[in-house]
Amino acid sequence: MHASITAAYLARYRSAAADAPVELLPLTGAQRRFLITRRLAPQHRSDIVPLFFAYPTGTLDLPRLGRAAAAVAARHPALCGGFTTVRGTPVLRTGGPSAEAVRVPVAPGGTADAALRSALLDWPVDGPALRLLVAREPDGDEELLALGLDHAACDEQSLGVLTAELTEAYARDEDAPPAPDRAALAAYRQAVELQLAAEEAASTPAAHTHWGRRLGGLTSTGAGPAASTAMLVHRLPAAVGPARGAVFPALLAGVGAALHRLHGERALALGYPWGGRPPGAPEVLGCFLNTLVHPAEPAVQDDPDAFSDAWWDDLDHADTPFDEVVRAARAAGSSWSGAMDGMLTMEDLHRRPPLVLGGVPGRETHLAGRPLAGPLAVSASQGDDLLIRLAWDRERFPQTDAEAAFDALLGTLRRHLHQGAEAPQAA
Repeated sequence: MHASITAAYLARYRSAAADAPVELLPLTGAQRRFLITRRLAPQHRSDIVPLFFAYPTGTLDLPRLGRAAAAVAARHPALCGGFTTVRGTPVLRTGGPSAEAVRVPVAPGGTADAALRSALLDWPVDGPALRLLVAREPDGDEELLALGLDHAACDEQSLGVLTAELTEAYARDEDAPPAPDRAALAAYRQAVELQLAAEEAASTPAAHTHWGRRLGGLTSTGAGPAASTAMLVHRLPAAVGPARGAVFPALLAGVGAALHRLHGERALALGYPWGGRPPGAPEVLGCFLNTLVHPAEPAVQDDPDAFSDAWWDDLDHADTPFDEVVRAARAAGSSWSGAMDGMLTMEDLHRRPPLVLGGVPGRETHLAGRPLAGPLAVSASQGDDLLIRLAWDRERFPQTDAEAAFDALLGTLRRHLHQGAEAPQAA
């Protein structure tokens, strides 16, 4: 077997860091992919994670917001310095806070939504890791705040840390320190090194065999980024009891059904983020997820038991880095490039405190029309209810096809959740 991709990266990193004039920190597998992808993309765009909040006009003090952003960033190495490459090796170059808060002008006849979408598109590839963008509705009584993060600096667990710390920093209104202290840098390095050790340990012949068997039938779709997108939204009652544990696999089956309604009867690549900090790792802010790949196959979409069994088998190999998974699929005869036919993300809103600024909790909202990395993306938010959002490439799929796909998603989701609710609980 070839040396693992993680081991090869660590060798290059140690060589690059040995004689660097400033401290360089290693990157997780996910962070490296984000950095490499943005360098290869035609527009060199960063992968951005945005949250959107509405506040009554006059609530937000922009200079104070900027100080709060800098104060929060200064605590976290992932939000300081910058992601870059040294001698072709992706690293985090340590430095001061990488954050800003700016007001975005709204063009005559335009909307705050459109202004924020445009500003996020113009995110500088080497710009701040954390940006707070504010736009006011010209004739409304609200202003919108986009909390945008470079995905290389955050995952779902990081979002809750940020909303809590921004709330606190805005209330205290203190100047930021110049950079993270040595303890913060050491904790971040330890967490990343533990993640890399887990990734290397999961790059085994058994894992390659599993993923080759699961993904060997995938074919390359040539799916590229989508600039013209739209969104469909539906709310379901929050899952309770035994059904709560069935939500994610039910969503996975539902998105698979939606993909088949759009693409036809063939094996399709459905990606989803999974994972968290390695056992024993400090609870640092950063990106510690892995992208898992589900081969959406028509034969098992409507068989919840077979579907769940296959999914649990995949989770036994969830630490295998994505790059190794692609290598395994291609070694098994697949022509798959690694591009996804669809993506699924899910967030538990109970883990994310509200963003309270000036004593006012922000009302979370969602902006349609943002660019997508592929032809279809489904996001689920589980809080007081289960909010399902399907965004799609309008140039590739007409509205009627997207609506039929959404109906297939919701129907499959309901069937799987119903069976999950009836399943006997473990003793």
